[in-house]
Amino acid sequence: MTLRVLADSVLADGGVSGAVLAYLPSPARGVWQLGPFPLRAYALCIILGIIVAIWWGERRWRARGGQPGAILDVAMFAVPFGLVGGRLYHVATDWQKYFGAGGHPVDALKIYQGGLGIWGAVLLGGIGAWIGCRVYKIPLPALGDAVAPPILLAQAIGRLGNYFNQELYGRETDLPWGLEIYRRVGDDGQLDMMNGGSTGVVEKIVHPTFLYELLWNLLVVLLLVYVDRRFRIGHGRLFALYVAGYCFGRFFVELMRADEATKIAGIRINSFTSALVFLAAIAYFVFATKGRETPEQLQPGASPRPWPWQLRALRAAAAAPTEKSSGTGEFEKAGSAADAAGTGTSAAELGGHPDGSENGSAKTNSGTAASDKG
Repeated sequence: MTLRVLADSVLADGGVSGAVLAYLPSPARGVWQLGPFPLRAYALCIILGIIVAIWWGERRWRARGGQPGAILDVAMFAVPFGLVGGRLYHVATDWQKYFGAGGHPVDALKIYQGGLGIWGAVLLGGIGAWIGCRVYKIPLPALGDAVAPPILLAQAIGRLGNYFNQELYGRETDLPWGLEIYRRVGDDGQLDMMNGGSTGVVEKIVHPTFLYELLWNLLVVLLLVYVDRRFRIGHGRLFALYVAGYCFGRFFVELMRADEATKIAGIRINSFTSALVFLAAIAYFVFATKGRETPEQLQPGASPRPWPWQLRALRAAAAAPTEKSSGTGEFEKAGSAADAAGTGTSAAELGGHPDGSENGSAKTNSGTAASDKG
């Protein structure tokens, strides 16, 4: 649909004077029917964001020296946990929509209608990633640093879904970039703002807060990439910067929101969450281990890596020792490409210093292994 132009022009003294304001239009609909199946823009945006995050995260992980395929393996745990956590947070903080007067509890399961709380997604998604990293013997903080910018880019892509759903907008405004909210009706002619089609009637002009957050996310993504390349930080500190940066912007976006939300002392609960998580992220960044992991530290100790649904193989992989107990300190044959190639193990594999020095294992055995002084 073309931009709705509000023009107020008068003809005076042979000339035209006036003011023209062009508001941003909302999509005519957010759902298209493919036979009996609804194709929802919100779901497509979420899926696209996940694909982009895995693809870019894999490239960043391999650039750090990590094993190919590790990001997808861990994502098989993290993504389902994150979706469940995001939905649980949304339902918990907006419970009155589902369990209050006139609410329908079954709607809490309709994730396709929108409503994913990022903090719940990060919390449970982090738990899922922790499980995956435990299984595959991958350092979680290093993996978090690799996927931090891709996750935030995925969030920006997901915000486009809110645009199609006509949700997460702010108070009414007359600014030129105000967003038109259209009245939508279903096939039965009844009002259906979520699933219906636009009638062309503009109900109100509002702040596109979803767009503000999207642009802020993209800015933070660029800053994270710059900081990572310039200072090469590690041990989860880049992930902490991602969390802090997102929360800083989200705090101010929440102040502009006008939709119903649970409040504490007249302040939206998401504003409290943003502030508290921001402080926690900054504290982690300040006190966490400095420096950056070496490529040797990113390699898993068990291979091949089973899929999440291979429960017996997962238990075996998680229980498998990283090193032999015979005192030689070699990795198990299943996890050692060097053994398979018949070339022996490197000094780092023998428990020595990460820089590969020949006397590394002796230092380790004598209890004087070098620590990360970052």
